[in-house]
Amino acid sequence: MPQSAQSRRHFLQILSAGLAGSALLAACARAGSGSPAANSYLVYVGTYGPQEQDNIWLYRLEPATGALTRVTGARGGASPSFLTVDAQHRTLYAVNEVDNYQGTPNGGVSAFAIDRQSGGLTLLNQQASGGTIPCYISLDRQGRHALVANYGNGTVAALPLGEGGKLQPASSVDQHTGHGPHKNQTNPRGHCILPDPAGKYFFAVDLGNDTVYGYTLAADGKLQRLPTPAHQTKPGAGPRILTFHPSKPWAYLINELDSTMTALAYDAGKGSFREIQTITTLPVGFTEWNACADVHVSPNGRFLYGSNRGHNSLVVYAIDPGSGRLSLVEHVMLPGKTPRSFTLDPTGRIVLVAHQQSDTVVTYFADARTGRLTPTGVSVPMTAPVCLQVYPDFLRG
Repeated sequence: MPQSAQSRRHFLQILSAGLAGSALLAACARAGSGSPAANSYLVYVGTYGPQEQDNIWLYRLEPATGALTRVTGARGGASPSFLTVDAQHRTLYAVNEVDNYQGTPNGGVSAFAIDRQSGGLTLLNQQASGGTIPCYISLDRQGRHALVANYGNGTVAALPLGEGGKLQPASSVDQHTGHGPHKNQTNPRGHCILPDPAGKYFFAVDLGNDTVYGYTLAADGKLQRLPTPAHQTKPGAGPRILTFHPSKPWAYLINELDSTMTALAYDAGKGSFREIQTITTLPVGFTEWNACADVHVSPNGRFLYGSNRGHNSLVVYAIDPGSGRLSLVEHVMLPGKTPRSFTLDPTGRIVLVAHQQSDTVVTYFADARTGRLTPTGVSVPMTAPVCLQVYPDFLRG
């Protein structure tokens, strides 16, 4: 396996951790002093856990306390890292982050039927991802295609969804070219592909050549790249993941290699971005190794969060409501290593953080007025969690 694949799959042995009882009681007391508890949510977790064991997990999240209760687990094959669920909550899709799929130079993509009683998963089928080491998957707004970014060789692919949610072979694969000046940019490296809020354009972030590409997707599944890149970062920035503001024409791009965050103005008519601002994700004076990972806007649109691996922190910014510019609120030092993934629940009350190399998921309270985070005391052990996806509690059981 190539070095890049090995580094992405590295994880420590599972640590002995669990719920801190006294802290959980304190969280419950805190929640009980306010309004009634909100509805619970479901959290699917993708991991680098061994394929001979359960390595996709389902938890129930209580947003009043941040508590996580395990519901079920499933075997997702080799490295089922990034996940997504369709709008009807019937099918879960996972990339299998490998560079050899059935003897071909591809990764895999797996489709699972969701049991609406238990949340359990049953494998429907698998397909090649159209490139090596796939690390991101999303669905178009119509739920007709899965879009996959392949880190290993810098391709993006569209896979039609057939009857019952099954994956069809890739209908379109686009190969990126070029490289950047950083040692991790020897070739293109697709890291993200997702639709814009209207579903008109799709944007692929390439860490290896410092480019965000825009695409359209035809009804027949053909990806058509726009003539001009949607955005070009500073050489060596290593853009990783893009996210859109929930109500304003802005987007935010976290750059892995130079530890920066870029605020972008989005032209929804042209499918292009204009840089507003680029700001560091690190505190002044920090000079050790760091690589940024995930990025999310709070549901109320007032704050932006990003994760630092190395510094092992979440950076919190306030978003100016008139310009989209960012100003630092705080750095939150985390209790574990390598926060590859984090997310917020739909209420914006809870932030969940996955520590890939410390084998835990922890939760925080988020202040809706200030954006600041406070630990809930909840810590759940699991092997190498690398993706967190939160959904309404759709289970009937």
